[in-house]
Amino acid sequence: MAVPKRRTSRSKRNMRRAQHDRVSPPALARCTQCGETMRPHRVCPACGYYAGEQIVAKPSDQQQEEPVQG
Repeated sequence: MAVPKRRTSRSKRNMRRAQHDRVSPPALARCTQCGETMRPHRVCPACGYYAGEQIVAKPSDQQQEEPVQG
């Protein structure tokens, strides 16, 4: 039967055990409407479109202006 020649160090043992705990960066895709980066298969937070259809109505810049008080 095969027997290890040397004891595995704590560092090597812990590196092996830590492989499944690694955090990968989130996947990003470009929005087809506005070109902003977004998570794939989700509504674009910048323009509100998903798969070429507007899902969330975003207020336009003209509606955001406050009325002038005089």
